[in-house]
Parts: sequence; structure tokens; C-alpha cells
Amino acid sequence: MKFKLHLLQSFILCSSLVFAQPATLPAQFKVVGYYFLMKAQQQPSSPDSGFNFLDKITHLNIAFINPDTAGNFADTIPLQLLIQKAHEKNVKVLASIGGGGSHAYYANLLTKKNRPAFMANLLSMRKFYNFDGIDVDLEGSDIDANYEKFVVDLAAALRKEGKLITAAIGTAYKDQLTDKALQQYDFVNIMSYDRTGPWRPSEPGEHSPYSMAVNDLNYWHKERNIPKNKMVLGLPFYGYGFSAEGGSVISMNYNDISMQAPDKSSDVIVLPGNIIMYFNNLLTIQNKTILALEKAGGVMIWHLTADAVGDRSLLNIIDIAIHAPSN
Repeated sequence: MKFKLHLLQSFILCSSLVFAQPATLPAQFKVVGYYFLMKAQQQPSSPDSGFNFLDKITHLNIAFINPDTAGNFADTIPLQLLIQKAHEKNVKVLASIGGGGSHAYYANLLTKKNRPAFMANLLSMRKFYNFDGIDVDLEGSDIDANYEKFVVDLAAALRKEGKLITAAIGTAYKDQLTDKALQQYDFVNIMSYDRTGPWRPSEPGEHSPYSMAVNDLNYWHKERNIPKNKMVLGLPFYGYGFSAEGGSVISMNYNDISMQAPDKSSDVIVLPGNIIMYFNNLLTIQNKTILALEKAGGVMIWHLTADAVGDRSLLNIIDIAIHAPSN
């Protein structure tokens, strides 16, 4: 695919930026946004306010909707208005199950004995809330010997209903994901971040560099044979701050970071207390979006509620990079 040079709108960055972009936008390029369940339950001051982000995404994943230890889901979560507004904007809404960390009850729910009842509850929950599919975000130790069987059964059931099945996957646990399991998904959200973090206080540095995005896409496409249009590149809307003295690491939303980052072209700032904060700035997110336009089928945001507003918004820079006109 040939590339042309484009000038990014100057209101986003202090200086003009010239960048390469595909001459034509790939069909059905996805912008997937994870949205915290707690935020999703909050009712806006008016029915038409608080949903502006829906104009810039194609899929909304509610994170996370998990069962109790017996596999039952709540039927009292006030999600109707958000889902209605998303559907009015032609945005698909998925229930994301799991999440980072271990959820010991899944090991029991996915067994041959308990899987049919759990799947029935999961599918009933999808229908009750009018979700467009299920996003499987089981990670680490939650990916056990029953994971593949669960995914195969769930994909078959959802396709009978004309609904989506997607997943959040990480290269860090690539060997736990079988090819058969990966083949079940309509697309996968590649979590190209968290190379380091609070669990590695002695290893400060960038947790989501551009090079990691390149390597992750190359691995899942070339080594695991996932088609480009089924790979969605994950983008972090947060950063990690490492104490210069060592020993402590903090996590911070991009919105809070951006208010203390006068240089919009740097991925590193020093915060009070001699905390060195690593994150993805506007330019890096722009360049990763352009990479996804060439090498993948979309971008994924973790998470929408961490974004800034106005000329500091990462979602805006994604939208501009996707729709920049050809010169």
C-alpha cells in the first residue's frame, strides 16, 4: 500500500506534524473503546449529554460484567440508556467478561460439568441487556485447559444469534492461547501495553512504546496467522510513574498526565516527588493509529474514561488520523 504525506490539524499539536497515511481508509476500520461498568451506570444530566464519544468509536465494550461465583449475572444494572444511544449511533455494544488479574471462579464455571449452565446464563444476560456480543477478556491464569472449549461453544452459540465474539489478548501469555481458540473470534483486541508496571518497580521505562506495537502486530499476524482485518491494536490512555529512588510505581489516567505535560511530543515527564511518568502522548497515539491503518483492522482504547478533552484528547487525535484527507 502506498502512502502520502498529510498535515495534522494544528489545533491538536503546538507545531505542525507531517505524517504518512494510507491513501484510502480500510473498510470497516474499528475503533473499540472499553468503558468502565461503574461509569456506564451513571445517568447523564440529560438524555442527550455525556455520550459525545460515541461519534468517534465503532464498538463499545462495557468492562466488566462478571457473574457471581455460581455463574449468575445481575439483571438490575441501569445500562439501557447508554446502549440505546450507542445503537442510535450504529455503535456495537459488547459485554466484556473477565478483566486483568485472576478470577478463580472461572476455572469452575468453564468445566465440562458447569459450562452449559454458565453459557446459558451468559447468553441470557446478553439478550436481556441487548448487547451485540460478548468480549472475552480472560487473561493469565484464567486461560486454562477449558478456555478453548468454552470459546468454541460460545462462538457457535453467538453466531446462531448473529452476534459478535471478540477477545482481549496479550503477547505476554501467547503460549496459553491455542490457534483453534483464536480462530473463533470475529476480531481480537491486542493489548500492546504493560511491558512493565507496578509489578516490576525495578524495571522503569516505557510500558507501551511504538516498537512494541510493531512487534505485537507482526507476531499475531505472521506467527499466529490472524488476518490483518481481525487484529485491533490496543492503545493505552494511562501511564505509569516510577520513583527515581526506586521502590514505588503509580498509575495515572492520561487526562491527569496531560494537564502536567506542556511538551505534547514527549512520552516522559517528571512529576513532583521525582516521579518519572511514562505514557503515550498525542504524537505517539497518532503514529500508532497510522500503523494500525496499514497493518491492522482497527484500534482499541483502554480506557475511554481516562481521556482528556479538547486539544488534549487522544480520542480526537485518533479520529483525525483516521479521517485525514489525502493531499
